[in-house]
Amino acid sequence: MASDLFGGLGGLVKGLSGLMPQDDPNIKMIAAQTELSDLKKNETEIFAEIGRKVMAESPGSYPDAADRLRLIQSNIVQLEGDLKTAQAAKDEAEQAKKEARALRTCSACGMENPEGVKFCQECGARLGAPAKAVCPNCSADTPPGTRFCGECGQRLGFE
Repeated sequence: MASDLFGGLGGLVKGLSGLMPQDDPNIKMIAAQTELSDLKKNETEIFAEIGRKVMAESPGSYPDAADRLRLIQSNIVQLEGDLKTAQAAKDEAEQAKKEARALRTCSACGMENPEGVKFCQECGARLGAPAKAVCPNCSADTPPGTRFCGECGQRLGFE
């Protein structure tokens, strides 16, 4: 995480370095640190590539490293499963919260009411049950919260 943060800042500093005085020792240090960080990252990527090739070509050559690698891969699989489980629990909690909010939100006027009330504090409609979305004049279906019927123009809702 820290390397991601500094890597991102390094790229920003690299982009801004052209705007800063080039003879400033601090700027020279930051530029050198950024370049050094980039080179170390490239070195690590190359070592990883070499390691993958060696393990693929002669898997029995480094049994200790192979055992550690299998353990790490097993831990990765376990943690990915734990992460999926935690994400599912989070999604379920958010869905329950959304459903509870929907039950407190008046389907007639759209006001979100406090928990525990049975009738909307704005318009008096019963909460938790969908409002009748039918025009009393022409019986056309109307979306909840609509003030006028789209078919006949009849005034709807609560004033």
